[in-house]
Amino acid sequence: MSPKILIEAIDISHSFDCSLYSNINLSISESESISIIGRSGSGKSTLLHTLATFIKPNSGIAKLFGEDIYAKSDTEVEAIRREELGIIFQAHYLFKGMTARENIEIATELSGEKLDISLLEKLDIANIMEQKIGELSGGQQQRVSIARVLNKRPKVIFADEPTGNLDTESSALILDVLLDYVQEYKASLFLVTHDEKLAKRCDMHYKLENRQLIKV
Repeated sequence: MSPKILIEAIDISHSFDCSLYSNINLSISESESISIIGRSGSGKSTLLHTLATFIKPNSGIAKLFGEDIYAKSDTEVEAIRREELGIIFQAHYLFKGMTARENIEIATELSGEKLDISLLEKLDIANIMEQKIGELSGGQQQRVSIARVLNKRPKVIFADEPTGNLDTESSALILDVLLDYVQEYKASLFLVTHDEKLAKRCDMHYKLENRQLIKV
C-alpha cells in the first residue's frame, strides 16, 4: 500500500508587487520531510503559508490530505488547523506570564492529548516546566513552543525558520526531534530554513530561485 500524500501543490503561482514563483508542483507523503532554502524575499515563507491554509494562491491548487484547502469553508479550515496541523515559527508566541507547563497544557486541553513527558525529555526541557517563560533563554522558549505544537499530535508540521535564532547544537536537537516525530507518527514536515546543513537532512531538499523550485 502506497504512503498517503499529505501535502500537494499543483501549478501554484503567487505574486505581490512582483511575481514570487510560478507553476510550483510538489507532493509530500506521510513519513517524509521536505526543506526549502532561498534568499530573503524569494517566496519560500509565502509558499509555506499557502500550503498551511493562510494565503490563497493566485493560481493553482493547494491540497492537504487529498483535498483542495481553499475550496473549504472557514469553519472546516479552522478545524484542520486545530486538529491536523502544527505550525512552528521563528517567533514562538508563548504566554510570558505563564509557566512552560501551562503554555503546553493549553494545547493539550484543546487537543485532548496528555502531556508527553518523553517529548519534554527529548527536547531537554523536562526540568524547566515550572519556570515562567520570561525566565527562560531563547533556545528554551523555542523548544517549549515546539513541545506545545508536537504534543497535540499533528499530521503535518509546517516549520518556518524554527532555528533561526538558535545556536548549532540547539538547532540540531530540534531537527532531530522533528524528524523522529515524522517517522514515529507517519507525519510530514515542511521546513523553510536558511541553514543548508539542516536542510540537507530532510528527505527532499529544494531551493526557491528565479521563481522556480529547484531540487538540490
